[in-house]
Amino acid sequence: MSLFKKIFSTQKKESLDKGLEKTKTNFLSKLSKAVVGKSKVDDDVLDNLEEVLVSSDVGVNTTLKIIDRIEARVSKDKYLGVQELNVILREEIAGLLSETNTGNETEFSVSLSRKPYVIMVVGVNGVGKTTTIGKLAYQFKKQGLKVVLGAADTFRAAAIDQLQVWADRVDVPIVKQNMGSDPASVAFDTLSSAVKQDADVVIIDTAGRLHNKVNLMNELTKVKRVMQKVVEGTPDEVLLVLDGSTGQNAFEQAKQFTKATEVTSLAVTKLDGTAKGGVVIGISDQFQIPVKYIGVGEGIEDLQVFNKLEFVDSFFSNKE
Repeated sequence: MSLFKKIFSTQKKESLDKGLEKTKTNFLSKLSKAVVGKSKVDDDVLDNLEEVLVSSDVGVNTTLKIIDRIEARVSKDKYLGVQELNVILREEIAGLLSETNTGNETEFSVSLSRKPYVIMVVGVNGVGKTTTIGKLAYQFKKQGLKVVLGAADTFRAAAIDQLQVWADRVDVPIVKQNMGSDPASVAFDTLSSAVKQDADVVIIDTAGRLHNKVNLMNELTKVKRVMQKVVEGTPDEVLLVLDGSTGQNAFEQAKQFTKATEVTSLAVTKLDGTAKGGVVIGISDQFQIPVKYIGVGEGIEDLQVFNKLEFVDSFFSNKE
């Protein structure tokens, strides 16, 4: 099928396949059980498929949307066989992802129509936020871009230390203050330093807690406002990092953060250690925010640009 032609490099594709192995095995196993003994797609098959999708962390609302689309196709072809269900499901999920993830990128890139390009990263502690920032810095630097990190998660000494480790590893400058400092002050200093250095990309870490939605909203709003005093219109991107292995809990985190600030893109991490990769489909659909990056392993190269066609291809890949 030409729609699913390979556009990733072999190495990246193998990494993606490996990272989604648990999700794929779990999903295809459930799918095969859902159609056992059936020759055509009927109400029983659709009911079973609904259960498979929900139990694969696709989410109820997104599942119902997929089922409705398949029902519409079944109604046109009364004799649709179960052997075609895999292909149809694959097409409908790709179509659903295409509504939010309109691009077809395969490489890390930012717009440099205005410098620096500022990414504010949000997400709760433990989701892989700092690691994602470090891996992004590595990818951007690899392209020859000048990157500056800002340690504005000042409520945990460990957060500052962890970001410093990544800054040292990638060999990029970091702006930080002492634990307990005003996060907005760190963001201000980071942008000021980046402008002086003629940096291309600035990545700002922020506090990873959901202790109080109002406080979180006020803090993130203040960080934005202060950054805009240095570079008008910043941040260019607010990236929410979610842990894919938490399944439905990731939906709740997305709900809280999208209420607290205007999230423009998503990174879903830790997909390699879970069978809950279906959460990528549901979150992208329910929040209408593009998934920009996915984490499919612990290696520095295992943060990938999310490509909807390659993701679906790996999700349904049935090769041994």
